[in-house]
Amino acid sequence: MQIGIRFHDTVELPFEERLQEIKRQGFSCTHIALSKVPGFTADTTALTPGYAMYMRDAFRRADLDVAVLGCYLNLANPNQQQLKAAQEKYKAHIRFASIMGAGMVGTETGAPNETYSYDKEACHSKEALETFITNLKPVVEYAEKMGVIVAIEPVYRHIVWNPKRAREVLDRIESPNLQIIFDPVNLLWTDNYEQRYEVFEEAMDLLKDDICMIHLKDCVCTEDKIVSMGCGLGEMDYTSIVEFATKYKPYIHATLEDTKPDNAVAARQCIESYEAKAKNK
Repeated sequence: MQIGIRFHDTVELPFEERLQEIKRQGFSCTHIALSKVPGFTADTTALTPGYAMYMRDAFRRADLDVAVLGCYLNLANPNQQQLKAAQEKYKAHIRFASIMGAGMVGTETGAPNETYSYDKEACHSKEALETFITNLKPVVEYAEKMGVIVAIEPVYRHIVWNPKRAREVLDRIESPNLQIIFDPVNLLWTDNYEQRYEVFEEAMDLLKDDICMIHLKDCVCTEDKIVSMGCGLGEMDYTSIVEFATKYKPYIHATLEDTKPDNAVAARQCIESYEAKAKNK
């Protein structure tokens, strides 16, 4: 695996110094959302080739890959004006990624309301899934034209909430440019936490061919929610996940989430210890 980190989880420094610090901490790639870079913009009208080339060159100077360019907007928004604006923003990010050299444009899968808020009955409904697939299709078609991967991230509290739903989206859109970001913790909630390793195995089995990136974080389950944190600080055992990556996904980008500047290196070392065991198995 090529282990990276989310840009916005790192110490705040001027942009290019921040990239150098990410490299100094031993990471090889990063997950970046332009809206979370101080002084930068993700506005659709601003995503020019020049802006993309500046970003590309800055990452090259730092010897870092852009594993994913994040664009986390709601593709199930019932407000048609807001939906169209979101689709256009996805297309602008896809163009940007094609010049920037990002591995993919990444997104989660929304909620069938304007506030992007969780309602289990609504989010997990068949109707919500139909809406999401309908609204995702033109984005994926545009990605095909631009030669860019769009990767969706299944999340329990969103529309594509389990591996079976993710498999259905892939099979119905049927595009090589639509793939999966596998975030094991995001597939969990209080009602399936005790079966978490079964959930992970199902995801790796059903989505194996289409997983193009991994997100790694730790978690604990409280009475009413899952609390996430940096790797090594919670209850996660990463053995099956790292063995899967080692066997089937050589050199896959795997970015850490929910780290802090003072524990990021320890989180990386935690995953590297699992990786060493997997390679020696």
